[in-house]
Amino acid sequence: MRFSYQAEKSSSARHALMLPHSLGEAQSIADAFHEISLALHQLDVSKLSESAQRWIATLQDYMNTTGVSDPDGDGAWAVKARTFTIDDQILISNAVDELAHWFDHEDGT
Repeated sequence: MRFSYQAEKSSSARHALMLPHSLGEAQSIADAFHEISLALHQLDVSKLSESAQRWIATLQDYMNTTGVSDPDGDGAWAVKARTFTIDDQILISNAVDELAHWFDHEDGT
């Protein structure tokens, strides 16, 4: 199975989390979430390894915006990202990095 698109999008997500965060950390995380959502669109996650499924589940949990209010129109992911602790940010960054590496490896690049 080829994962070129997923490798590209997860790599873009990883880059979004790199310094500097010219629009702020919350927006960088929101940008990374956008790239991950594109990578996962119409992907049958059940066909992936258990590790990849765990990283995806972690990211999907953090990406869930149920109950998030966005009265200023900043974007629900950016609003939610402002609530993340340093530990949350580390978990997100690690999951994005591991998933990007996994897709790169599985795609043969």
